[in-house]
Amino acid sequence: MTPETIAQLTLLRRELHQAPELSGQETQTAARMVEELRRRGADQVLTGIGGHGVAAVYGSGQTGPTVAIRCELDGLPIQELSEADHASRVPGKGHLCGHDGHMVMVLGVADHLSRNRPETGRVVLIFQPAEETGQGAIAYRADPKFPDIAPDFVFSLHNLPGLALGEVQLCEGPANCASRGMKIVLTGKTSHAAAPQDGVSPAGALAILMPQLAELGKGGELAADFALTTVTHVSLGEPTFGVAPGHAELWVTLRTVADARMQHLIDEAEALVAQVASDQGLQHQISYEDAFEACVNAPEAVDILDRSCAETGVSCELVPRPQKFSEDFGQFGKGAKAAMFWLGSGTNQPQLHNPDYDFPDALIPVGAEIFLAAIQQVLGPLTLR
Repeated sequence: MTPETIAQLTLLRRELHQAPELSGQETQTAARMVEELRRRGADQVLTGIGGHGVAAVYGSGQTGPTVAIRCELDGLPIQELSEADHASRVPGKGHLCGHDGHMVMVLGVADHLSRNRPETGRVVLIFQPAEETGQGAIAYRADPKFPDIAPDFVFSLHNLPGLALGEVQLCEGPANCASRGMKIVLTGKTSHAAAPQDGVSPAGALAILMPQLAELGKGGELAADFALTTVTHVSLGEPTFGVAPGHAELWVTLRTVADARMQHLIDEAEALVAQVASDQGLQHQISYEDAFEACVNAPEAVDILDRSCAETGVSCELVPRPQKFSEDFGQFGKGAKAAMFWLGSGTNQPQLHNPDYDFPDALIPVGAEIFLAAIQQVLGPLTLR
């Protein structure tokens, strides 16, 4: 990748950083990707996949495997705290997970493919919406357009604060935890604050549920039986002194390494809520949001990425444990050999989703070159067109 190309991609990354869009709302971001991909000579650009998803196809004209590279379009509902000139210009929204950088890396792949095509098969560049809610990959794969671009191999990355800048970690098997948000609604009966005995307050149930739900998932070693429950939000009644509460909400994130363990944790949590609500004379409702299945790396795809790092001179460590955070990329492993690698964004980098996080531009050529090497591992050399 030439210095001029890196400079152009860096400028584009900063433009994207200034204009984040939330999950399911990525209209302008998707339109910009379409513009950039057409400029880079894609044979075919598909739009509106699973919402605002985009795909670009670069073919060889010969039969062979389909290799996909996937990135994400969406930002986060977090106010960015930054003095950088390229800080978000959208109040309450920010690219604080690095998806702006991920997109630009994949455009770097497109830039190379515009001049150098595979000898066999084809490359599909996937720009996926709504990763942050866990709905994007599901909708993308369910779209009627997807079977025409369904890959045999699919690769992705996520930048990782705490890992040295430009270094890679890979994990065979479970790579990212399953998680889901459990929303518990408790309904009793309000009463005058001077006569709480004449109502049915959820306060006692909350006091029981919060520690007991935590006991169901204590975290610990990231092994097959790992389970972690985290209370993320609690509300009780209304902000008034005259009314004893009759309504409460408790939000809990459930997290496991394995999908089977997740179902067991769900069953335990639902049984606990039902029992406590019954004991306290309350009605209860449970719903789920932000559901992510476990992301599992296929051994063959991991081997390809390992060799690709070696070819590009990038330090790569094979690690035995997955990341605690979740990723909907695992959906692409249904029907394809899939693997995600973690690319270090620096030991002193703010954590993902921190308000002062910013993607390191130095990673742009590193990620793009690893992806290009992986494509060539499967499809053979990329030759001048």
